[in-house]
Amino acid sequence: MKKVILIMMLLTASIFANEIHWAQDFESGAATAKKEHKPILFVFSRHTCKYCVLLERTTFANKKVIDALNKDFVSIIAYSDEGDQFPQMLWRPGTPTLWFLDENAEPMYQPLMGAVGEEYFIEALKVVKKEFDSRKK
Repeated sequence: MKKVILIMMLLTASIFANEIHWAQDFESGAATAKKEHKPILFVFSRHTCKYCVLLERTTFANKKVIDALNKDFVSIIAYSDEGDQFPQMLWRPGTPTLWFLDENAEPMYQPLMGAVGEEYFIEALKVVKKEFDSRKK
């Protein structure tokens, strides 16, 4: 019986390890970033947007992307069709919109627009992390 419970716990942990840990909302995500001194990935999305769905099914399902985001970033997603709250300055007319913000929730760069491919996104994460770390010194 103990072995069965242990196996179930390991399987559950591995299932949850394979997804991005999204903050509950923008405010709590920004607070976590400040507390943990991490950059923020903020995604403005829509459930009915085919490119948003493509981004979630491909790039955001990639193990390397998931691992990098969960380790080095605070990830926040807001859906326009759910009325999620976020700073108006981050609104753009198109979705998906991907912002990299510093620990104070200030933009580090102009946003990436559209369904960014996995390899390009991984390289973007490396650039952002390097820039963010250089600002802390």
